[in-house]
Amino acid sequence: MLHRILAIILIVAVVGSGFSRIMVYAGFKANQNYITKELCENKSRPALNCNGHCYLIKKLKQAEEAEKKQEKEEKGNKYQEALPVITKAGLVSTNPIDFKTYPQFPAPPLQNITSSIFQPPKIT
Repeated sequence: MLHRILAIILIVAVVGSGFSRIMVYAGFKANQNYITKELCENKSRPALNCNGHCYLIKKLKQAEEAEKKQEKEEKGNKYQEALPVITKAGLVSTNPIDFKTYPQFPAPPLQNITSSIFQPPKIT
């Protein structure tokens, strides 16, 4: 049961991170009355009919910047291990891939099955 709950939480987190814009828009729609009355930058100018869209645009830009920042950090962490490291002793290359060695098993013996299947044509 615990594994199922954990799997569902992880799936929602992974899927939700890709839909950050949709989440911002859904939060805006759910709280649009409050945003229009309290958080809107243009509430003193009702002729613009902003209805909180200025706040929505600001939040969408923040979400996009956060997404770009996170993507940049992930790329930086990904390539960080493959870069060479300079120490006092000299240039040392780090190897990001660990190679595993597996035991060598002998090849299975070949069986001479072909002689019973293949029979060349007889020339008379």
